[in-house]
Amino acid sequence: MNLVLKPLAISLAVAAAFSANASAQSVPNNAQNVVVTAGRQVQAAKDVLADNVVITSEQIANAGSESLVDLLQQQRGIEITRNGGAGTTSSVLMRGGSNAQNVVLIDGVRYSSSTVGGASWETIPLGQIDHIEIVYGPLSSLYGADAMGGVIQIFTKKGHGPAALTASVGAGSYGLRKMQAGVFGSSGNEFNYALNVGHENNIGFSATNPNAGKYSYNADKDGYKLDSASGNFNWQLAPGYEAGVKFMQSRLNAQFDAGSSYDDHSVEQLQTIAVYGKAKVNDIWTANLQVAQSNTLGYTDASYGQSQIDTHQNLFSLQNDIRLGKDVLQVIAESRQEKVRGTTAELNQKRTTNSVAASYVWKLDAHLASVSVRNDNSSVYGSNTTGSLAYGYRLTPDWRVNASYGTSFRAPTFNELYYPGYGIASNQPEKAKNAEIGVYYEQGSSQLSAVYYQNKATNLLVSTNVCPVQQSTHRYGCAYNVDKATMSGLTLGANTRFGDLALRGALDIQNPVDDTTGKRLARRAKQHASFSAEYTLAQAKLGVETIFSGDRFDNVTNTRTLSGYSLMNLYGTYALNKDLSAVARWNNALNKDYALAYGYNTPGSNVYVGLNYGFK
Repeated sequence: MNLVLKPLAISLAVAAAFSANASAQSVPNNAQNVVVTAGRQVQAAKDVLADNVVITSEQIANAGSESLVDLLQQQRGIEITRNGGAGTTSSVLMRGGSNAQNVVLIDGVRYSSSTVGGASWETIPLGQIDHIEIVYGPLSSLYGADAMGGVIQIFTKKGHGPAALTASVGAGSYGLRKMQAGVFGSSGNEFNYALNVGHENNIGFSATNPNAGKYSYNADKDGYKLDSASGNFNWQLAPGYEAGVKFMQSRLNAQFDAGSSYDDHSVEQLQTIAVYGKAKVNDIWTANLQVAQSNTLGYTDASYGQSQIDTHQNLFSLQNDIRLGKDVLQVIAESRQEKVRGTTAELNQKRTTNSVAASYVWKLDAHLASVSVRNDNSSVYGSNTTGSLAYGYRLTPDWRVNASYGTSFRAPTFNELYYPGYGIASNQPEKAKNAEIGVYYEQGSSQLSAVYYQNKATNLLVSTNVCPVQQSTHRYGCAYNVDKATMSGLTLGANTRFGDLALRGALDIQNPVDDTTGKRLARRAKQHASFSAEYTLAQAKLGVETIFSGDRFDNVTNTRTLSGYSLMNLYGTYALNKDLSAVARWNNALNKDYALAYGYNTPGSNVYVGLNYGFK
């Protein structure tokens, strides 16, 4: 049997055994089945025109020993790369785009590095997350720069109801240890609070193998320590008026390989904090104000030297929602100031982007539509206007068709502008035009989706071997706007429930191509898929997850191949009483040897067991 299909066959056999006596049932829609990120407002999931996925708190609790990128890898439209085990540099690729071509929000606060672009995923602790919303497609007309492939928003835990404590402990392979504790609740109807802290550490395994080359390979173990905290405090000042503070912080001390004998390591810190207020001005107008700061602090001690590079972002947002019957008009004003400070003096720069945006969401009988436009004016790279138009029609109460068109852009990073011997200060933003059409079905507990998209990007910033300008100072090439690419594909998603058996699956067939060279974009597969089944039996839940990926090329010239792979994870939970439950996971149960980046190792078969108290 094909090695890629073997885990799928096993998981289907498990599902068939579970479902032998199961009968289909229809579960009413959850009143909390809403999505916030797609339109910057609370919308029923069935009314959201953008393709989206919600990762629930239960799925996160079941994740056990996994990292955030491991959990995201199981979602449609997403691939990951990682330079070793958990704690090493990780990237998330949406719909064939790069890590820098998506926006990451933590409770509405943008989190990214201004030097390399994109989020430092390894610093985001899974234990601090309540749920995650993934919205696919261009969203620059709502969120500005970098939202070319989509937006991922992470929501931390919130408090409500009587005071409650939560705690968890666990241990696993590679010396993994995890601890977490939190307090949640409310005081009357006026004050809600949540405070959560966590710690995890891992002895790990060697991040590299001999393929990395003699200047990178080191056989030592590369572990990490991750300490984190989050808080969410909300005051109801009066009917229709509220204020709050929310934050997340983490500190990751991780080892990596960059030499044959040196103990290379880095210390990365994530810091986000926001103060916000909400006022219902009148029956139709609600104003939301948020002032926030987001910091990415990075220290590296390696065989090639020591460095400190920090990104500081100050963010201001004023959003006005005006409800006109079933419709909503939004008017938004934002400002974002980025500063970089570090030992590389040339990167010690700052820029400010001021933005205005407007959107309109329209509902009439079987018709749904939205239109949005935004202008971002940067002190460095000038003015960029983006827009989006989407339309949906309900063929029946259960079936809907969508079509949309949108433009987006990615801002050049500080490295692409200022890094000595590489950056060019006159570099301009990347730009893209995306068109897609989709079919959606939702009835009871069953959802199906099929979306075809084509995203054409121009002015892409790539590393050129010969720099067309400033050749005297850029003898080895530079970052320059020269490339074009088309990222197109079909993404399929499905989930349903048969009695006590829940099934979920996704398949992506894509063709991410560099139009300038005709080569496939690096580290992107033409096919990737996932399938999971979970069976509930009295106090227990048993689950199987499978992940599949076709082959990929590790370099832009398509001369170095990463073989396709398939993985199977098994997990189970058991409720010991109403407050205490046990969780166990067996990741990579078939002990597959695979690579996410050439020369870098991935975890073999590994297990995790833990206890959770107070989690619902």
